[in-house]
Amino acid sequence: MDYKTEKDSMGEIRVEADKLWGAVTQRSLQNLSVGKDKMPMEIVYAITLIKKACAAVNGNRLGADKRDTVISACDKILSGGLESHFPLSVFQTGSGTQTNMNVNEVISSLSNKKLHPNDHVNMCQSSNDVFPSAIHISALLLTKQKLIPAAKALINAFKELENKYDIVKTGRTHLQDATPVTFSQEVSGWRAALESSLSMIEASSNELRYLAMGGTAVGTGLNSPEGFGKAVADELSRLTGEQFFEADNKFFALTSKNAVAYFHGALTAFASDVWKIANDIRLLASGPRSGIGEITIPENEPGSSIMPGKVNPTQCEAVSMVALQVQANNVAVSVGASQGNFQLNVFMPVIAYNLLQSITLLSDVCDSFCKNCVSGIKPNENKMKQNLENSLMLVTALSPVIGYDSAASVAKHAHKNGISLKEAALVLGIMSEDEFERAVNPENMTKPNKI
Repeated sequence: MDYKTEKDSMGEIRVEADKLWGAVTQRSLQNLSVGKDKMPMEIVYAITLIKKACAAVNGNRLGADKRDTVISACDKILSGGLESHFPLSVFQTGSGTQTNMNVNEVISSLSNKKLHPNDHVNMCQSSNDVFPSAIHISALLLTKQKLIPAAKALINAFKELENKYDIVKTGRTHLQDATPVTFSQEVSGWRAALESSLSMIEASSNELRYLAMGGTAVGTGLNSPEGFGKAVADELSRLTGEQFFEADNKFFALTSKNAVAYFHGALTAFASDVWKIANDIRLLASGPRSGIGEITIPENEPGSSIMPGKVNPTQCEAVSMVALQVQANNVAVSVGASQGNFQLNVFMPVIAYNLLQSITLLSDVCDSFCKNCVSGIKPNENKMKQNLENSLMLVTALSPVIGYDSAASVAKHAHKNGISLKEAALVLGIMSEDEFERAVNPENMTKPNKI
């Protein structure tokens, strides 16, 4: 294998000749070979966008030739195909310095060493303001490009289901029979939950628009000109089509990760809602003969290697596992956010990794759940009717007529003797058949009483 010699402030080191990275990246590879989890490319691309924006702002300081060379190299990275040149582990220095230098070194190599990774590519910057800014940029862009469209498509699938099937069925609380609802009402609860948690994601994502750029090493802005942070944020807004702003307080922006913790909390709320919905769906679809069986879901693949014909609710199970992973990631993000020692948070790579994984997993599973399950849900109207007619909680409609205690005695007698509510009311002599028929109308029980 051929090697080249790279040099940094610590001296010379050998690097494989076909690699674009330099000495700092190589030292990290050798000294921090931890696990198989690599820094997400979304972070690499966000850092590259920052380098491009900084080069544009630094035009007068760099000179037109070096400015254009940085921008050209950044465009090569952003166009894809160079992913193998960003090999570093998530578990590196807590500031993300080695990944920032990885990007600097690749840009330098793409310029045929016309650019110095620190003096030119990193001009007026520090890893300490670049990396937290990259977290915000990557998370906001990924959310806008993937998660929000996937969540909205899932919501729309539930809207279609809600509008299509207005069937009266048994409600359930505590996994026990309750008063009637319509299937449309039940689905509307799912739809509204996702709309609510999506609005939380959208609102909290706005906190990601504020960037640490211009703070450099500790928040003072040393080695950067006045107004640099605002100029970079403005240029990033132009490059991405999303509005970014300079953080008002750079000391806060470098050491606090509360915006990320707040945003990931909204992701966790969404995950909790979609998990609850998936559980409802698989319970309603349980069976096909020994469960509730009030709905059918698409049969996508065989469910057992030993039981022929068995089909499992695999999409619901995938949703559940993603939601669990997101909730676990929330622990890493929130605890990591608490580690802002003095002027810098030193858990940023693991925060970034877990944050971006949560956004990606939720985006992908919403898309899969929508296409492969929700869009194919169909009600089993006969089973819904059968369960409704057998429900003892229809007795609730009798409470205003005969009182709670008498209604309870009817329900208990019916259950104990395996007869219907009407039969129990007649046996106990509490009311006539006509009185029972007037009082118990399942459809009327799905809405407030008329005054």
